[in-house]
Amino acid sequence: MKTLTKAEEQVMQSLWKIGKGFLKDIVEEMPAPKPHPNTVATILKILVDKKFVTTETFGRMNEYSPLINKQAYSKNSMNSLVKGYFGGSFSKAVSFLVEENKLSIEDLELLLQQLKKK
Repeated sequence: MKTLTKAEEQVMQSLWKIGKGFLKDIVEEMPAPKPHPNTVATILKILVDKKFVTTETFGRMNEYSPLINKQAYSKNSMNSLVKGYFGGSFSKAVSFLVEENKLSIEDLELLLQQLKKK
């Protein structure tokens, strides 16, 4: 799966949130300061070319829908992050988060409970 730039990911986040929509809907969903609609339209064209988004045309307007769901992209991104920075070791990634005080004992206990359920 191809990776997204920060701007592309921002547009995808908005599109994932609304499910599908026209350019104005996507811009409306984006956080402030909102980018210019021309900028978002350019990014959407790139996302169509990268096969992350598809379009359906209604007259002169395009309705955009994600081809990749958020969970699949998140999974791929997480795997790439762990592979690139922690040698593919998720335990090293979790240890790093603990050392950086990003995971509490309560968080770790919840993770352990989830592992036991599986």
